[in-house]
Amino acid sequence: MAVPNYTYLKLKMPGPNGVITIESTYEHACDYDIECIKYAEAIIEAEPLIVNLDRLGSEAPDSKRRARTFEPTEAVKLIPVDPACPDDQALRISATLDIK
Repeated sequence: MAVPNYTYLKLKMPGPNGVITIESTYEHACDYDIECIKYAEAIIEAEPLIVNLDRLGSEAPDSKRRARTFEPTEAVKLIPVDPACPDDQALRISATLDIK
């Protein structure tokens, strides 16, 4: 039941005690128009990014890469942290490192 008048930038609607009138200024209208244009441009610029993200999300993940697994790319040696307890923890170092 609201009636907008764009020429005078007024919105009139019936209220419990009579007509309710909401007014604005041309400066506000211009500011909101500029803001809407920037928002629309941002959406248009973001569309290719959204398409790329959707495409990347639909690609199958690499089966070799799993969370919490480590697969060395080269040969490794296991060096015990404590020589008295060789079964405890060990460091993995490259098998091609020099002895020094």
